[in-house]
Amino acid sequence: MKQIVILAFVALLAACQTAPVDQPAVISPVDASASASASASESASASEQEAKAPDPLPAHQWLYGSAEASLIMRQTWSTIASYVEAKAAEAPAHGVVLARNSTPADPSFLACEGKPLAAVFDADETLIWNIGATGYFMRKGIGFDPVIWDDWEKTGAGKAVAIPGALEGLERIRAAGVTVIVNTNRENRNAAGTAETLQAAGIGTFAHRSTLFLRGDAPDGSGKDGRREIISENYCVIALVGDQLGDIADPFNDETLSVSGRRALTEAPAIAGLWGNGWFVLPNPIYGPSIRGGFTDIYPPETDWAPSN
Repeated sequence: MKQIVILAFVALLAACQTAPVDQPAVISPVDASASASASASESASASEQEAKAPDPLPAHQWLYGSAEASLIMRQTWSTIASYVEAKAAEAPAHGVVLARNSTPADPSFLACEGKPLAAVFDADETLIWNIGATGYFMRKGIGFDPVIWDDWEKTGAGKAVAIPGALEGLERIRAAGVTVIVNTNRENRNAAGTAETLQAAGIGTFAHRSTLFLRGDAPDGSGKDGRREIISENYCVIALVGDQLGDIADPFNDETLSVSGRRALTEAPAIAGLWGNGWFVLPNPIYGPSIRGGFTDIYPPETDWAPSN
């Protein structure tokens, strides 16, 4: 996973099983009594857990819980799907992956050359929310732990959930004949667990080094440009989607960039028109390179104000 500093929130997920319509369930009085007792016990356990849990941080409440975040995600996913459908119908001449030694300020892009089309997505907080792991960190009152996260990558299937709008958007993208590829900073030693997690969340079936690329598949560590280059050997990538700028191009994560300089780079005239038009970034106020800046970075002196009295 991306280098992160994370504090988690608590989310209680309820799974509801229903009988098929043509096979109505028959419940005996004994079964009903046992079911009621079990439900009461589960409710008590959930209430106890809620009472003991710390309050979620505002960023977690907003991203994972709010209707506003859900709407933004669904709006963005609809925009992504519409863009991909339109672009697929055009038979584009080039994709949106920066060519080697190219920069956002002076970009060039890899040619399609008749290759099949693909859209490339980050996984964590782009396709799935890691509710199981973040809930564990919160219950234990600990920050991000790489050893625990490594275990999550291996065993988290069924406890991560698809981001609002993702399943509908992916269905439209695939229907347009565009291959969905995942490029994530989860470790390649955990490829099987990551594939299982994505499948359990309904995202789809992925094969390592074919439609699933992970940290270690190219020699640039957490950088993703090397993996994007490998993907582009076989596909014309018409959309890049993530929750961090590094999901678009590595130069955005240059550690020498100031907070304002990084923002200015995204506004470079040569690439300004790509945002929402091949390059898509989903909101993530919880972790990553965007969570930085001193007081004057966030509150510039020229905006200083005080009450008149």
